Amino acid sequence: MEAAHYIRRYHRHNLDRKQCASAVVKHVKAPVDIVWSLVRRFDQPQKYKPFVSRCTMLGDLNIGSVREVNVKSGLPATTSTERLELLDDKEHILGIKIVGGDHRLRNYSSILTVHPEVTDGRSGTLVIESFVVDIPDGNTKDDTCYFVKALINCNLKSLSDVSERMAVQDQRGRLT
Repeated sequence: MEAAHYIRRYHRHNLDRKQCASAVVKHVKAPVDIVWSLVRRFDQPQKYKPFVSRCTMLGDLNIGSVREVNVKSGLPATTSTERLELLDDKEHILGIKIVGGDHRLRNYSSILTVHPEVTDGRSGTLVIESFVVDIPDGNTKDDTCYFVKALINCNLKSLSDVSERMAVQDQRGRLT
């Protein structure tokens, strides 16, 4: 199936006129189970998110759980408080909402889905992350979407790199 179908099905956001929304698509050359094993770890985003230096969970890993994320220097933030809104292991859907922190991403929520695909006869994964966020005063809709999409692209590039390394290691393990 193509990305547009999944976006229509899973990535619906209600937004008002002072918000922007978009989606980022990434093809990963690793099986969906490997990619999902990283994505679903709400308690360990630093496994693939390059801007996260530390994550502390407040409570267990359940819907409604909150994590405190420390952001590496270089970004216009040092902390982010995020709540797990959706975790569906069957459909491979993760939803989060930012509920606090020292950044400008107000009323931010995202949905990330992973879908199996076959590329060149090999198992791969289609990853889609969509978001909605307030447009900060002094910023344009385009600037805000560009900034958030750049962050998501970095995260998904890193997810792809880590997943593909894990897939190669997994393949080597099966051959020995």
